[in-house]
Amino acid sequence: MAQAVFTHLVTLNGLEDRFETIASAGTAGYHIGDKPDSRTISTCKKNGVPVNSFAQQVKSSDFDNFDYILAMDSSNLRNLIQIKPRQSTATVKLFGEFGDGKIVKDPSWSQYQQCIFIFITIEQEGFEYDFKQCVDYSLGLLKSLGFNPTKSID
Repeated sequence: MAQAVFTHLVTLNGLEDRFETIASAGTAGYHIGDKPDSRTISTCKKNGVPVNSFAQQVKSSDFDNFDYILAMDSSNLRNLIQIKPRQSTATVKLFGEFGDGKIVKDPSWSQYQQCIFIFITIEQEGFEYDFKQCVDYSLGLLKSLGFNPTKSID
């Protein structure tokens, strides 16, 4: 979702020529080659955001090929920091640092994490909340890179 939202905001603001590659990958290889969760696709579609990605796993070469590698939560941030090659100059941080500092929870796993995360739901509501976070953090990232995005996703 974050990749789709960020890419859409880049396009809306005419910044496509300023980003060589925008991609998404997971630290674990659970769903390699799969489309995003159907509720992710539904939420994005409802908000006019195209989703054209498939799951892939982070590779060590990603730390050489990307300037920013952003984690959705603390666990993934720790994993990324552990696998980051020493010579890499990529910035690795939480996506939420470009907004209110909160993590982006994975609502598709909420049924297993209800005892840990108080505000997670299994239904579409969690995806709507994540979508708003992705919009806010994407705008924050664009601003931190020196851009002044004037268009957003309603």
